[in-house]
Formats: sequence, C-alpha cells, structure tokens
Amino acid sequence: MLTPEEIEMFKNKLLDRRVQIEKNLTGTTLELNEMRSLELNDEGDYAAASAESVVDSAILEQQRKELAEIDLALDKIKNGTYGICEMCEEPIGKARLEVKNFARFCITCREINEKEQQQ
Repeated sequence: MLTPEEIEMFKNKLLDRRVQIEKNLTGTTLELNEMRSLELNDEGDYAAASAESVVDSAILEQQRKELAEIDLALDKIKNGTYGICEMCEEPIGKARLEVKNFARFCITCREINEKEQQQ
C-alpha cells in the first residue's frame, strides 16, 4: 500500500501534468483556429495545413483522454481508492504508478484488459 506521503507526491505529479495538458490543449486549439483563418495560396499550402491539422487533432484527442484519466485518478485519491487495481482490487505496484501516475490496473490485469480489447 502507498503511504500518505507517496499519495501526496502522486497527487502533485497528476496536478502538474493536468496543468501542462490544459496549456497544451489551449495552445493547440488557438493554433488550429489561426490556421483555419489563414488564406492558403495553393493546393500545396492547403495539403500541408490539412496534414498538420490531422496530426494536431490526434494529439488533442490523446491529451483529452489523458486528462480524463488524470481526473479519474484525482477522484480516486479523494475516495481513498488510488493505487488499487480496478479488476483484481490488489495494490498497483509503486513502480508502475511512477511510470504511469494514472494507472487503473496492475500490470497483470492491464495485459488481460488489452487482450480483451483486441478481440
């Protein structure tokens, strides 16, 4: 089990990452809006801008998903369930939480979950 100090450390990491993602989302959204307002001179300009927009949209979507995971982890900290696997209800290893602060599953259950999603 995690100590109160470790939980506080993970909470601060989650909050820091949340602030960073919110800045990224705001900045990328502004860039996309600016790009939409540009007058594109030819098909090459349009194709380049369009390709960049697709990449930016994918990044935005990934960051929105991560933000949702962070919010869920912060709720778990409030509820006292942070660091507990959602499948087997065993503690998630500290090393795993170090790598992925918002992990919802222990490593074994994560592999089971990923296999089920691939089918």
